[in-house]
Amino acid sequence: MSDELTPKKVMEFQQALSLLRQELESLLSISKSASDTVELDQPIGRLSRIDAIQQQKMAKANRQNHIIRLQQVNASLSAIEEGCYGECRSCEEPIIIGRLEARPEAALCLSCQEARERRRSP
Repeated sequence: MSDELTPKKVMEFQQALSLLRQELESLLSISKSASDTVELDQPIGRLSRIDAIQQQKMAKANRQNHIIRLQQVNASLSAIEEGCYGECRSCEEPIIIGRLEARPEAALCLSCQEARERRRSP
C-alpha cells in the first residue's frame, strides 16, 4: 500500500466522508426526540423517571458527539475542495494514510493529536 495521498485516494476519502455525513445526519435526525426534556409531571415511578433522565443525558451526549463529528466531516470535505486534505492543520505535515483510513475526518497528524490530548489531560 502506498503512503502517498493520490488524487484517486482523495476521491475515495471524499466518497467515504460523504457517506459518513449522510449517516451522521440520519443519526441526528433519529436521536432528536430521544434527547428531548423529560417531563417531570409524567405519571411514572421515581426510578422510571431517573432512568428516563439518565437515558436523556446519554442521548444528549451522543448527539453532541455526532454534531462534533459532522462538523469535522464537513471541514474535511471543504479541505478536499480547497486542495489541502490530508495536511495536518497544526504542523502542516501530511497525515498518514492509515490514520485517514481509520478517521477520514482527522484534521491533525498523530503527533499533534497526542500533544493536544496531553494538554487537555490533568
